[in-house]
Amino acid sequence: QVQLVESGGGLVQAGGSLRLSCAASGSSFSINVMGWYRQAPGKQRELVAVITRDGGANYADSVKGRFTISRDNAKNTVYLQMDSLKPENTAVYYCNAKAYRSFGGGDYWGQGTQLTVSS
Repeated sequence: QVQLVESGGGLVQAGGSLRLSCAASGSSFSINVMGWYRQAPGKQRELVAVITRDGGANYADSVKGRFTISRDNAKNTVYLQMDSLKPENTAVYYCNAKAYRSFGGGDYWGQGTQLTVSS
C-alpha cells in the first residue's frame, strides 16, 4: 500500500505562482509514475502532469509552459510548480501514484488540495 499526502494549496491571485508537494509513504519503492490531476466544480477529474521514476514528464496542453512537474525519488516526493496562474486553474488538485505491474499495478490517490486563483 502507498499513502499520499499533498500540501501547498491555497489562494493566489491571477498571474501568481504556487508549488504543490506530494509525499509518498508505505510501499513507495513500488511506484513508477507519479502525477497530478485536478477536478473543478461540475467537471470531471483531468490529468495535469505526470512524471516517471526516471524523469520523463507529460503535461496537459493547457498547462504546458506554465506548470513544471518534478520528482525527488530519495524523498518519495513529487512537486508541481505552477506559474502564471489563471482563474480557470481553480480546482482540487489530487496527487496520484501508479505502481509497477510487477508490484501489482496499484493506483493510489491523495486526499486533494484546493487551489483557488482569484481574478
